[in-house]
Amino acid sequence: MSEARPNRSDRRPLYTPEQRLRRDRSVWTLIQGLLAPLQFIVFIVSLGLILRWLVTGEGLAAANASIVVKTLVLYTIMITGSIWEKVVFDRWLFAPAFFWEDVFSMLVLALHTAYLVALYRGALDPAGLMILALAAYATYVINAAQFLVKLRAARLDAARGQSPLPEPGR
Repeated sequence: MSEARPNRSDRRPLYTPEQRLRRDRSVWTLIQGLLAPLQFIVFIVSLGLILRWLVTGEGLAAANASIVVKTLVLYTIMITGSIWEKVVFDRWLFAPAFFWEDVFSMLVLALHTAYLVALYRGALDPAGLMILALAAYATYVINAAQFLVKLRAARLDAARGQSPLPEPGR
């Protein structure tokens, strides 16, 4: 006997009405909205510099500098994201709505931090550093996709009328 699978529309909304209101009123939502595309642009430029070095052997200093900048932007978005989560969900991290995204973010942070440590200590040769950076970047892409899926879910919730404020005229 098979159980009926829940319909996508039967899932719990990402935000309660109170959380959605806090999210919409928070300056941290705007900050996250600005930092996310900035981080993506830094990522694309850095990835290009890494690939350039891997293909031509030129531009190692620029590639390393770009990875450091990418990591600093990542730290910034993680800190401000934690503040955002505290404002919206009253938890610094691992709110149920973003639990798995936060868990995976820890891997992203660990790999980026490992790169900084290896660079500072001279623990890896240049090729090893670039491979570690590419591994960190691969996890970043997966994590960014996780957050884009959540953004889409929030928009679908809003489209279904699961918003905290009544629409004008109702």
